[in-house]
Amino acid sequence: MSKATWIWYPGDFEIWLNEKVHIRRKVRGAIYPVFWRLDRHYSSVSFCCNVDLKQDEEISIYADGEFSLYLDGKDSQRFTQSKLLVPAGKHEIRVAVYNNTAAPAIFIQGDTIATNADWLVTCQDKQWHQAGFWHFDHPDHPPSAYKLATTEIFPERLEKKQEGWVVDFGKETIGYLKINQATGHGGLTIYYGESLEEALDDENCLQTDSCLLHGSSPQNYNFPESRAFRYVRVQADKGREEELQIASISMLYEYLPVQDRGHFQCSDETLNKIWETSLYTLRLNTREFFLDGIKRDRWVWSGDAYQSFLMNYYSYFDIDIVKRTLISLRGKDPVTTHINTILDYSFYWFIGLYDYFVHTGDEAFIRTHYGSMVSLMDYCLTRLNQDGLIEGHEIDWVFVDWADIDNQGAVCFEQLLFCRSLEAMTLFAGLSNDPLREQQYQNLAIDIKQKTFNLYWNKEYGGLVHQYKDGQQGAQITKHASMFALLLGYLNNEQKESVKQNILLNPNIQAITTPYMRFYELAALCEIGEHKHVTNEMINYWGGMLALGATTFWETYDPTAKDLQHYEMYGLPYGKSLCHAWGASPIYLLGKYYIGVKPSATGYAMYDIEPNLGGLSWIKGTVPIHNGEVRLYMDTTSIRITATTGSGTLRIHSLITPSTNKNGCITPLGNDVYEIEIVGNGQEIAIQYLTQ
Repeated sequence: MSKATWIWYPGDFEIWLNEKVHIRRKVRGAIYPVFWRLDRHYSSVSFCCNVDLKQDEEISIYADGEFSLYLDGKDSQRFTQSKLLVPAGKHEIRVAVYNNTAAPAIFIQGDTIATNADWLVTCQDKQWHQAGFWHFDHPDHPPSAYKLATTEIFPERLEKKQEGWVVDFGKETIGYLKINQATGHGGLTIYYGESLEEALDDENCLQTDSCLLHGSSPQNYNFPESRAFRYVRVQADKGREEELQIASISMLYEYLPVQDRGHFQCSDETLNKIWETSLYTLRLNTREFFLDGIKRDRWVWSGDAYQSFLMNYYSYFDIDIVKRTLISLRGKDPVTTHINTILDYSFYWFIGLYDYFVHTGDEAFIRTHYGSMVSLMDYCLTRLNQDGLIEGHEIDWVFVDWADIDNQGAVCFEQLLFCRSLEAMTLFAGLSNDPLREQQYQNLAIDIKQKTFNLYWNKEYGGLVHQYKDGQQGAQITKHASMFALLLGYLNNEQKESVKQNILLNPNIQAITTPYMRFYELAALCEIGEHKHVTNEMINYWGGMLALGATTFWETYDPTAKDLQHYEMYGLPYGKSLCHAWGASPIYLLGKYYIGVKPSATGYAMYDIEPNLGGLSWIKGTVPIHNGEVRLYMDTTSIRITATTGSGTLRIHSLITPSTNKNGCITPLGNDVYEIEIVGNGQEIAIQYLTQ
């Protein structure tokens, strides 16, 4: 029997789920929807499949919505029953489905007939596409029933105080609060806090709930909406404090089941704790999509999600959530604003697609969504100014970073992201057999890169200036543009050295303070071999949050702040997110630049391994490489590597000629650098070498 799965119009399940997620944010019970356009699924679609049956076949039909099925174009003979006998012979099966509240979907199962990715679907615009699907493989579990998993957990501490019951779950978490075995009549008000101070602050606590209990027999109450918190205060109505009694308080922890495939340990215990806390921070924000933070926004921001994609490749390597997030960010045509209204966030979307393809080799996904890429790029091209540079319009938010910088005119940072986006579209056009656009994108990418270095490079500063406005090179220089040019591989050796000395290691250049942009700053420092500096930065910066009791990493951290100042942001006493996805960047840094694994061919068919101790005595870890993994141990004299798939190239510095326990090829490259071939056959290779 052929295996059936639920199918829908490609992207519609993700867009429907995106709408559900983005209307969940509330502040003290008031809805707080996103401030960009929320798209909806197509409510009326038709599915189609051609079959050639040797004998009559009975099929079972399930629909998420109202449906009608008809054979061979006989529109007047539509069937709505759940079972149908399809006669032997060649037939075209068409199924029309309508659903205004969820993505229309069908599940059809017979001996040989089964809904799958081979079926076509249209939104009635006379354009047919391969159907979308995921892992909804049971007829009783349609896409509209999708929910995250839950498990009950209990707090570390529960105290009865005058201000109510104060509950500490021991660490940041997210889920549904449960009141267990409550007796008495009256109301309860719930105050949630990422910090204890927030949970105890009636006026300024951002997340609250309430319920009404009645009856003398014990009753349980499950709150219907998930909240983010560590601390909870449960307050009875005034005068009811003694009457209302609660046996216990627990929660249904809500999560996306993902497998921890990436691992890291080293000789420094603080760095080990930073890795574990980073992984937990990312896990909490890995949900239906990659969210920015679990308390305040709970939204999908393209810039935030892009960093989560990269961290995911070094932790879970869950490609489904990457695809869902990319689809949800893009939404539907027509394009009327940039993604999240932010110019750079449209470019991060293209670059996220590029990285997804490099890490997975998933050509089918690229071809399926190529039309959406073209229409968004067409919109971006409307932002070219008279100089042929990308420049934000009045309705565009040119973000770059939370920093005191002037983003008027044509910002250099945007040219660099735009150039890589064009390079990505050149690749995608080739994969999609679109040679005219392929040439157009390639020519424009070359032009933008050349203009960027002609107009923004300043020899006196030794790097790229921030903006070009009114035909003049701006005077402000920040780290942003130069370090992105380095990360994107746009600098020659002379420019790299100049940027290293004059920009990245120059204390007179404006410091980067947000974990969001430090992600890239520290990656750029690793690119130029400053691993020891990065090790110290991670220990001091992320270790500073741990020293203050953080159980997840924050939206931003100021080491000079005192007491409650650590929680302030956006003019709110508790406005700062204490569990923010971009705070988990050590996952990426330690995986890519310390264990040192990165793809050199799409889908990790080939990969480079350039481990670096970064001043540590030893490191060990695992990096997932699509369908396999690389395991590595390294100290100052020995390296052990096991790869389970593909073909790798180990590149190391050694003061002696390395030796191995295998007959692999060791190639000297000069300047004490050696390459060693790594075969992904699951066998360990032991290497003797000597580092400084």
